[in-house]
Formats: sequence, C-alpha cells, structure tokens
Amino acid sequence: MLPNAGVYYFPWEINSSVPEGEVLRTFGRLCSYDLAQSKAVLTAQHSSAQYQVCVDTKFVEPFQAQLGSRYVVLGEAEHREGEGPVVKARILTCVEGMNVPLLEQAIQEQRKYFNERQKWMGNSTS
Repeated sequence: MLPNAGVYYFPWEINSSVPEGEVLRTFGRLCSYDLAQSKAVLTAQHSSAQYQVCVDTKFVEPFQAQLGSRYVVLGEAEHREGEGPVVKARILTCVEGMNVPLLEQAIQEQRKYFNERQKWMGNSTS
C-alpha cells in the first residue's frame, strides 16, 4: 500500500510545530548518510540561513546515496527526544537537476489553490 500523498513542507518549516505522524514531503541536498544508523541529513538554503532535515532511512534501504545530490522525501514526522523532528522516509528519490525555484513556486501555488478551495467549500455548505 502506498503512503498518503503528503503535504509539502519547505525544509525551513519543519520544526516541532509539525504534528507527530503528519505525512509530509520535503526536499534538500544530501549532505550526510550513515548506513549503520539509518540516518541521512538533507540541507537547504533559504535567504541567508542553512536548514537541515534529519531523515530516518530504515524503510528505504538499501539505496545508492549520492552525497551532494538533491532528494525529495515522502514520510511521516516523528519527534525524538533531543533530536527535534525526524522524517521517517517511505520514499526517497534523487531529483538532481530539479529546478528548485520552480518547485517552490509550484508549492506556493498549490497552497493558494487549496486555501481558495477550502474557502469555497466552506461557503457552499453554509
């Protein structure tokens, strides 16, 4: 069975406010991978800050890690003591060459559409 589609989160939005078990998608460059601990770290630049997303890779191993390449991850948010949020990966895909500014724009447009649709659905039921 495939996981839910997941809500897109920008890497800089993944923090303790993301609900436990929330199915999400995010992206970043693979900066480290530890096979023994089933842990990967994705990084992303936003404005002048560097953001990191920890990924539990237990369910997607073995995979051919390409350090420095861009990845998209689909998984569930899990809050671990002393670590902050971790994404338990169900799907981890290398998307090297992807146009990140275009992806960011598409995510913003999708959010705008869903918000407008939600407002319209709320008005039609009143």
